[in-house]
Amino acid sequence: MKKLNLVCVGKLKERYWREAVAEYVKRLSRFCKTEIIELPERATPKEEAESILRACKGYTFALAVEGKRCDSAAFSHKLESLYARGEEITFVIGSSCGLDRTVKERAKELFSFSELTFPHQMMRVMLLEQIYRAFMIGCGSEYHK
Repeated sequence: MKKLNLVCVGKLKERYWREAVAEYVKRLSRFCKTEIIELPERATPKEEAESILRACKGYTFALAVEGKRCDSAAFSHKLESLYARGEEITFVIGSSCGLDRTVKERAKELFSFSELTFPHQMMRVMLLEQIYRAFMIGCGSEYHK
């Protein structure tokens, strides 16, 4: 089965974020095994980097404002091609302090949703929704209109 990892610095404190994440993990279960790894926030991105890097497996995308952007169809194609090669995929969402350069350098790709800044809790839900959308595009569903 396909494997998807989300490495996230910080916990989801509000119930509504946890419920939204749980809903998308449930939806994704028909396509892949999803693991969410929550790491503790530290004082600086450098202090967080070591635990982030230890948690990364396979092809790693680090979410960063300076990363590549693409539309949902291109994102779907990218994930499909990685899974076709047998890759395990990891996405990294840093803390509000951002990601240390060592994490960005070790990632295979930097990925961005926008030049805007989003709350990290919301970003987790948005990323899971886009991954779900990518799978739905891949199977020809009308979810993506």
